[in-house]
Amino acid sequence: MLPRPKPGESEADLLKFQNQFLASKASPAVKVVKKADKRRGDEGSGVEERLPLQHDRDVVSLDDFPDVPPTLPGPSKKPKFRSTHVHFEDPEEQMDHGDQHITAVLSKIIEHDTSAGRVTIPLSTGDPFPRVFHRSEIKTEAKPEAGRRSIFSQKIAAKRAAEVAQASPRAGQKDTERTTPDAPPPPVALEAQLLRTEEENSVGTLHTQQPRIVTGEGLGSLAGEQEAQKIHEENLERLQSMSKEEILEEQKRLLAQLDPNLVTFLMSRRGIDTSQKRDEKMELEKPEKLVHLETWSRSQHETEEIAEAPFFQEPAMDDEPDTEDSQRAEACIRMNVSGGDLPLKLQKEWLHMNNVEFEKLAWMKDLPHPRQRKTRKGMQARFSLKGELIPPDKDLPTYLGLHHHGEEAERAGYSLQELFHLSRSQVIQQRTLALLVLGHVVQKATAGEFASLLKGSVLRVLLDAGFLFLLRFSLDDTVDNVVAAAVHALHALLVSPDDEECLDLTFSWYQGMAVHPFIPNKEEEEEVEEEDEDNDNEQIAMENKSGRKSKDENKPDPEVARYDVIKGLLKTKILHRLRYILEVMKPVPLVVLEILDILIRIARHSTEVCNQVLDCPRLIETVVREFIPTQWDPRAAEPGQFLASVYGVPCATAMKLIRVLASGGRNAAARLLNKHEMKNRLSRFVAEDPKDLSLMREEAIRLSTEAFRLWAVAAGYGQACDLYRDLYPVLVKMIPFLSHLVKSSEENKSMYNLSIERATAIVTLLSQITQTAGCRAELQAQLSRSGPEDGDQIPPPPVSWTQVSGFRPLIETNLKKCLKEISELDTWEALQPLATTYVIYLGLYYNNCSQQPSVNTVDCLEEVERLTFEVVLPLLSQPAMQTQWEMLRRCSVLCNPSSCSPGPESVPSIVSLSCTGGKSPMSLVGSKSPFAFLTAFLVLVNSITHIHKGLIGKYASVLDAKGLNDYLLQSWTTGPPSVFHSSVWLLHHEYHLQYFVLSLAWKMWHFSSWSSVECQVSAFPHFQVQLADFLVDHSSEGQAGGPEAADFSDILHLSSRAKLTQPGSVASISPHPSRGALLKEAYQHLPFIQVCYLSHFAYLEPALARSRDAYQGRTHLIQSMLLPEVRGPTLPSDWPFLPLISLYNKVTSAETQWAVVKPFPVDLVNIMTRSLQWVLLLETWRPRILQGISAAAKLARLMCVFLTGSDLFLEGAVHCYTAALLSLYCRSKVLDSLNLDAPLPGLASFYDLYINLLEHFEAVSFGDPLFGVFVLLPLQRRFNVQLRLAVFGEHVSTLRALGVPLQQFPVPLELYLSPPEDNLNLLRQYFQTLVTGVLRHSWCPVLYVVAVAHVNSFIFSQENTTKEIDVARRNMLQKIWLLADEALKRHLLYYKLPNKESRVGFDLYEQLPPIRLKHLHTVTKKEHKEGTSLPHL
Repeated sequence: MLPRPKPGESEADLLKFQNQFLASKASPAVKVVKKADKRRGDEGSGVEERLPLQHDRDVVSLDDFPDVPPTLPGPSKKPKFRSTHVHFEDPEEQMDHGDQHITAVLSKIIEHDTSAGRVTIPLSTGDPFPRVFHRSEIKTEAKPEAGRRSIFSQKIAAKRAAEVAQASPRAGQKDTERTTPDAPPPPVALEAQLLRTEEENSVGTLHTQQPRIVTGEGLGSLAGEQEAQKIHEENLERLQSMSKEEILEEQKRLLAQLDPNLVTFLMSRRGIDTSQKRDEKMELEKPEKLVHLETWSRSQHETEEIAEAPFFQEPAMDDEPDTEDSQRAEACIRMNVSGGDLPLKLQKEWLHMNNVEFEKLAWMKDLPHPRQRKTRKGMQARFSLKGELIPPDKDLPTYLGLHHHGEEAERAGYSLQELFHLSRSQVIQQRTLALLVLGHVVQKATAGEFASLLKGSVLRVLLDAGFLFLLRFSLDDTVDNVVAAAVHALHALLVSPDDEECLDLTFSWYQGMAVHPFIPNKEEEEEVEEEDEDNDNEQIAMENKSGRKSKDENKPDPEVARYDVIKGLLKTKILHRLRYILEVMKPVPLVVLEILDILIRIARHSTEVCNQVLDCPRLIETVVREFIPTQWDPRAAEPGQFLASVYGVPCATAMKLIRVLASGGRNAAARLLNKHEMKNRLSRFVAEDPKDLSLMREEAIRLSTEAFRLWAVAAGYGQACDLYRDLYPVLVKMIPFLSHLVKSSEENKSMYNLSIERATAIVTLLSQITQTAGCRAELQAQLSRSGPEDGDQIPPPPVSWTQVSGFRPLIETNLKKCLKEISELDTWEALQPLATTYVIYLGLYYNNCSQQPSVNTVDCLEEVERLTFEVVLPLLSQPAMQTQWEMLRRCSVLCNPSSCSPGPESVPSIVSLSCTGGKSPMSLVGSKSPFAFLTAFLVLVNSITHIHKGLIGKYASVLDAKGLNDYLLQSWTTGPPSVFHSSVWLLHHEYHLQYFVLSLAWKMWHFSSWSSVECQVSAFPHFQVQLADFLVDHSSEGQAGGPEAADFSDILHLSSRAKLTQPGSVASISPHPSRGALLKEAYQHLPFIQVCYLSHFAYLEPALARSRDAYQGRTHLIQSMLLPEVRGPTLPSDWPFLPLISLYNKVTSAETQWAVVKPFPVDLVNIMTRSLQWVLLLETWRPRILQGISAAAKLARLMCVFLTGSDLFLEGAVHCYTAALLSLYCRSKVLDSLNLDAPLPGLASFYDLYINLLEHFEAVSFGDPLFGVFVLLPLQRRFNVQLRLAVFGEHVSTLRALGVPLQQFPVPLELYLSPPEDNLNLLRQYFQTLVTGVLRHSWCPVLYVVAVAHVNSFIFSQENTTKEIDVARRNMLQKIWLLADEALKRHLLYYKLPNKESRVGFDLYEQLPPIRLKHLHTVTKKEHKEGTSLPHL
């Protein structure tokens, strides 16, 4: 048995198996038998069966074939009808037809017989190559009726047409004369021909032989064409039977019924067919013929109407040639007119140019010149590829690539919408270009370059359009260029280089490391409900914080990004993506640096975000491993070489990122130092001099500077102090070397400034370590006193005071050298930051030195005296120091509030420190600003005077400086700037100077003009408490005739016509004491007032403790270098009224509990009394403190006295002080500024407050006149009419108890009577309450006068008004005339003027004026004699 092939056998094995099979001569298992076709009869029966396979059957050989193929019979002609029959083909035949074997091909080759053909030898020419055939050489292009023909067939057709023309010369000559005349016809003949053509075409040509629209081609057979021809003939017969008028009427009817698009399509079909017919008959036309077509322009419009009218008919092919020429010329003219401004000339011989579509060629035309539109509407902003704004009328060349847009094609540049669209392109280069341009636009917009050129904010428009998430999606791209462009745009959006430069500059200032978190203060979140004061405020803050976090997690990303961009980005997991880019993609150095800057900006957001950055997997590990290595290849960062990659090379920006993260909290700093081994890296870059590092010189200095700053931040928490012991010899060598910077011969100014920054970072580090060492004694004492029950205690730092005291002589020596250059302006401007850190160090050193038990007090005092006489006092006497004081006003933010207003492109969701004017040299943080040095100088002076009380008098010249006094006066008279991040950050430094000035004045018992300082920044509540003590202890008016002066002022304030007394009380109280007596009593109670307010502000104790720890240098208790969030001042401007508001909230929330208790608790009355006493003291002796509170706000807060409890206002002290304050608020100047319609801070609606006041008056007033005055005050004529409608409407019962005597009413009645009332509803209520007796003079004298005056003015008014008012006026007058109450009738008719001295409060006419009498006669229709009067009652 023969073996079979198995898997894995080779081709040689298969051939071997085949030879064995053939050698065995065995029969195959399958035999192919071709059966005969039964449908062909015996035709296929003679086919022999195939023979068995032979040995040589597999080999392809041509030996068996003869050289000459056998003669085969030709194919028999089949009948035509047979092709239409259905026939079946055998499958085997189909296989034979598809056989492509060479034997099947060669057996069917038939050679063409060329014996009868004529061979033509090509003509010889002088050209080296045969002449190329051009399409334009075809004289006649004979096109078929339907379909297209090739150029070769057209040439053959033209050749045959020429042979036919030669056969009939006469006919050809005649056709030539008609189709191609030598000269154009005369104009008269052309006009006649046009008229004849119009007449023929208007009704259509009726002898067309072939249909134009319906051809029958779709039927696919001859029968279809015959049917279409039959229909065409029937149409012709019907048209011939119709008259011309009937044809035109039918044509109009069809045009009205058919779709316009269908009509256009049919007309286009007619034009195609006409051109095809015309091309078959006409010879090649010469271009010269178009010259004579200008004469056709006069009748162009008429010709177009002729061509459009018979759209369903076409002229016959054997019409006159003149008609064809006219149509062709008309088309050419139309083409020239429409395409005259094309940059090329269209030729008829071009392919597919039979019907020119000019709208598709419009893009080839030259763009029109841009011009400035004289319109008030703004034009769309367009930007160049560099992000520059292009003026609308600027004409730029097209080769710059700025015109590839559809809208406003003539204008160069791209709009923001077009750039957004381009950023979604599938082409990588287009996406990259769009993102780069958007990044440039954002960068220039942030710099304020578009502020005066564009309406609105570019950043707001971009963020509202989703620009932030466009960049986030682009970061997920797989292409490096797109990712780099997205990073660049995101860097331009988030990072402000000016902000980072200013923060680095102020790092070494006094408390410069402490900055506010970059959290937007205008979050559109729901307000958290106020909690009781008894609850723990820290717990409330934690609950509120966690509540906000959960709310942010539930909100969608765009909504979160709308009020906080950083939070929105964090929700998209941008930290993970940036880590992937740094770790995996490894971009170019520029992209790496921009990513690090973005991470720095994100880390500045808050402590929470710092923790998220630290918790991101492998992010910090990648940054530390790749960009802060301790060992690297020196060749990679060799100076002068191109830095191809920053991976494996130390980077100063990465070190700065670690420093910013460490500023987020002491826990973050500990994680960085221990987990990420930053201590080893600090030792590496601190111990070695920058010039010895294998880095570029500038980068090495920056890296060393950031390393010292990171160490200073860690030392500010009391951490990394063990490094100080290890690197002490290095620091000792560095400090003397800093003195060489004073007379440095450094030619490179930038390099010199970097060296100064590094020196300031070193001294700042020493300051922080000195403060940490100063806490060691305290912590050791606490540890020794603690027991097991006290729990864990903070261990003392590993640095002692003796280890840091050795730097004081070195720093003092360097300071003396710096101060010698203070008169040299240029040198001092560069050295001022270094001198500032020297002075701050000495101030902190002496502040802690006096608290050390190991320091000899006598030696410390001697050192202070020597420093005073050798350094400080000589410095004060220099003229340059006076210049520093004088420059305070120019650089101050308080004196120039507009200088710190946010920039035009600032958005609430992105915090920025940029200001409108920028950081100029004369700004607070500018290079010429004296604030940093003078603040440090005052810190040193306060430390000296705190240690040595005998030296206080030596520094009196500081407070006598004219520049300082002028600055303080202007800063306290100018209103404070608005609360923004930029203003708060700047004021954080400016208020330090003011505090130390006041502290020095406190020590000298000299108050002068510094009594109205306002502490508004929430960064240092510790200072606010001390200033409160200062204000309380130094109110000298109580000892210098202040109360008597207040009484004398009240006497002078009273006019002869207004001898008023204070409103009395329904309680049994003796006559109210004078304001002077109340002031004297309040001054004596100042210590109790201070205790009251401090206890009331106890909820600020946690913030106070944090601020105290920071400013006292207790580094072991500092939790973070970030200050509290920017949410305005710690205390609002109306803080003196806060106890009143707090009591009102507390009592109203527990109103039912207070109703049970009859006598009020003593502490409640005392709190109310102390609060009113303090407000009275401030209003009398310190009015500037309350100057920022409006009169309406003061009145609303005083109303809380009556709304607190039931009869608290009847307490003697409360009633007296409230009446005294009311007399101050009812002065004419205050009343003129009273505006109850404006929104009041802390009050949703004054109307609601007033309604609440009315309800309390109805319930518990007992008709108290003082309470009544507060009810009557808002009813003045200029205020909202709804307040008066409420009294005379729903609360009309209050009129029974408003018995305020006119002599005790402190407000002039003219404010209630002028102008006359115009509200008809209120006038009717006035009249109704008077007539019904609800309003009586004995019950409510004030409102009785008001109602009578307004009703009298209304009934006797002669003004032209509406019919409704006129009817109401007459009816009211008639009812008054018919009143039975003669007294009221006389008051309403004879009212003249208000008069508080009168018994009824107004004067009456003895007799009515003639005009009024006549009007009364007209209305009442009664006889009156002139001069008669009503009888007296």
